[in-house]
Amino acid sequence: MSSKLVPANPADVMVIRDITPNIATLSVPFARFGIFRVGGRATLVRLTSGTLAVFSPVALTADVKAKVAAMGGNVGYLVAPDIEHHIFLSEWSRAYPGAKLIGPAGLPQKRKQALLDQKSKAGSDNNKKNEGGDDERTRPADDETFAFVFSADHQDPGAISAEFAADFAAEYVGAHPNREIVLLYRPDRVLIEADLLFNMPATEQYSRPAAAVERKRHPWINRAWDALLTTEGPAKGHKRAQWYLFSNGTRDRAAFNASIRRIDAWDFDTIIPCHGDVIEGNAKEVFRKIFEWHLQG
Repeated sequence: MSSKLVPANPADVMVIRDITPNIATLSVPFARFGIFRVGGRATLVRLTSGTLAVFSPVALTADVKAKVAAMGGNVGYLVAPDIEHHIFLSEWSRAYPGAKLIGPAGLPQKRKQALLDQKSKAGSDNNKKNEGGDDERTRPADDETFAFVFSADHQDPGAISAEFAADFAAEYVGAHPNREIVLLYRPDRVLIEADLLFNMPATEQYSRPAAAVERKRHPWINRAWDALLTTEGPAKGHKRAQWYLFSNGTRDRAAFNASIRRIDAWDFDTIIPCHGDVIEGNAKEVFRKIFEWHLQG
């Protein structure tokens, strides 16, 4: 739970945008390893029941709280979409204690270990320098409990709740190195995912004036990065990255391909990724281009 992953000024750099009347995104700058501009994004979804689901929570600013209230305020589900996108679960869970925590296999154990590490560090320092700071804000609760943990044999949305299953289809891509949870919000035909597909460059996530300095860092490296993971044109670099890196990360490409085929069978025209711009209108076409080899494999 490093404070390096928490924006110093989230309210100043965040872009809050309505994608549909039921879906809003919270987009922020984020540079992987402090170099690669991938951006970060949370997605707020209002179910037909009126309950809100939050996918990949980001910093809970005053503006975000106001947006949540405007969408009804009843936060029922906090979804960590993989083993990497989870540090703000704690902040949201404290603000909305009735929300169910949802995540992938291995994440509860990872967060428990992070809590033990934080306690150990605090004890060795013999002080609490981070009290009230970023590390304290993202620290898991001692009694944190996940209501549902996705795994290869445990991925039926109906086991979460009837209202969740009524609106969402889900696919657990356990063969991805980060153990991805991919959701389809059926009413608006919107696919929501974290690290399954990037869409560089992260233009919206770096669009606020306060992010101007960050936009200028490591220009040559980021031009190459954006070219690698663009979805425009032939996107050969992106397809190769998916085939040789992401789909082979667990040495189970067959399982990865099976997940991709199941997702491809869904009806969607928009993809909301955590990293890079939202793909609107031609999302199925883009998905099939990037995962062409997996669909054929």
